[in-house]
Amino acid sequence: MAEQKIKSLIGDVFLDIADALETGQFGPRTNVAVTVYGNEHGNEEIIRGAVQAKKQNPEINVCLIGPANDSGLTTYECEEEDQHKLMEQLLDSGEIAACVTMHYSFPIGVSTVGRVVTPSRGRQMILATTTGTSATERVEAMARNAIYGIIAAKAIGIAQPTLGILNVDGARQVERALNKLKEQGYDFNWISSARSDGGVVMRGNDLLMGTPDVMVTDTLTGNILMKMFSSYATGGDFEAAGFGYGPGIGERYGRTVLILSRASGAPVVANALQYAAELAEGNLWKVAQEEFAAVKKAGIDQLFEEAKKAAKAEEEEVEAPPKKIVTEEITGIDILELEEATKVLWKIGIYAETGMGCVGPVVLVAPEDFDKASAALEEAGYF
Repeated sequence: MAEQKIKSLIGDVFLDIADALETGQFGPRTNVAVTVYGNEHGNEEIIRGAVQAKKQNPEINVCLIGPANDSGLTTYECEEEDQHKLMEQLLDSGEIAACVTMHYSFPIGVSTVGRVVTPSRGRQMILATTTGTSATERVEAMARNAIYGIIAAKAIGIAQPTLGILNVDGARQVERALNKLKEQGYDFNWISSARSDGGVVMRGNDLLMGTPDVMVTDTLTGNILMKMFSSYATGGDFEAAGFGYGPGIGERYGRTVLILSRASGAPVVANALQYAAELAEGNLWKVAQEEFAAVKKAGIDQLFEEAKKAAKAEEEEVEAPPKKIVTEEITGIDILELEEATKVLWKIGIYAETGMGCVGPVVLVAPEDFDKASAALEEAGYF
């Protein structure tokens, strides 16, 4: 095994020399690794994926962390229970620039940014996010997911990534929060839905088409979407497409650790290693520092502190005015804010009810109250 490792290292040196002759620059290639243990399809599937990554990207030095093997790749040997500890040591020492792994926990505030290939157009799209928790409150978490997605996109070379928000609970509030940050100086690019009614809130069609570069969603939905995109053609027990669940990103985090499902097959392993190398070469954490500085300057922390205070104030009991027949629909209000919106109207003497129309959540009011109610909700910031 020692002889094989020496041969692998010698091969790496010759590849470095070949690179130097071609580019005029001599230096170490990007070292990325994958932990071998824990895949539901066996260690061999991970190793096959690593070998495939090396063939597809010969400029990357692909390494394994796990058992002895005959792959010809540099291998850091360890037992299964030690693989994450060894991975962290190699990352912290700079021996490897990034690592792909399975079943790894991140602290609160860190979540992973996945990358898929959409079936309708074959476009690559980033899903922000797919595992972990960016914040403990839903809307704040999704807004921070957007920042994480932008960071990942810029690190892989998308200079001005476009952003869309999936039409899930909280989407409208996230849109307002991000627009507030935009007004206060954080620059990013919205994209409009491919559907005829447009808007930055994306429909299911936009998912299939890959309308935005970065699709923002809550983490649980993102996790399900990753599984659907990666295994819709295989029956669900073998993830065959895409780049995996991506790097854990957070303001106080610094290791480039990318996540795979334990159902991931060799093609996804290979793509995840390519993703890892792109992030390392794109200087992920330099990009992250710049984006976090910009969004903090725009007041992201104050924005959500104020939102928490406002939510606490809204907890007071409000009595409904006398009941009326309500037939007019006020649309465009997030489902998580429907109850609050009706109470805003009750406070000014307008009877209102919540409902679900063909376009989504609605506040129902009497025809004679429609104009006044719409104006009140707009003034209160619900649109």
